[in-house]
Amino acid sequence: MSTSDISGNGDCLFSEQEFEVIFKEHYANLCSYAYSFMQEQEASEEVVQETFFKLWTNRNTLNIDTSVKAYLYRAVRNASLNVIKHIGIREEYKRYNQEDINLNEQQDSDMADMGELEVVVRRAIEMLPEQRKKVFIMSRYQGLKYREIADSLNISVKTVEGQMSKALIFLRKELSEYLPLILIYLLIGQ
Repeated sequence: MSTSDISGNGDCLFSEQEFEVIFKEHYANLCSYAYSFMQEQEASEEVVQETFFKLWTNRNTLNIDTSVKAYLYRAVRNASLNVIKHIGIREEYKRYNQEDINLNEQQDSDMADMGELEVVVRRAIEMLPEQRKKVFIMSRYQGLKYREIADSLNISVKTVEGQMSKALIFLRKELSEYLPLILIYLLIGQ
């Protein structure tokens, strides 16, 4: 008996003996066919085994309009292409996930740098003379305008401008080695 003797008649009720004939006759060639798509022996064999498993478990409900051989080749082709597509999706997800992990690690590193930078900046601000420090904090951290600072400290706007200028010169000099981090800090905000 050969598979050309067994073709779809709508019922497709295989006996165990008929199924064994189909399996023996086509298994090796179907594995080679699957390999032509996937280029991986183990995956090819899994696709063919899964195809035969479905053929056996659905033998009472399958409606094969062509020969069993044509049905098997089409099923193996479709299953192989689905596996390839799934692998592509999985690899794309893995790549995306790795990029996300790398980005998070970089952000964590940047945040650690920002934490360090904040400590260094606060330390440098603490080194300013008291009035200059107040003027700087009121301007940069509290967001007050020079007129508001002058009124609050009971000094002139010119004094505020002078104190801010001197504070910035001092901080620029004190923090010069941290300039690249300061620029990043200013770009991403607080």
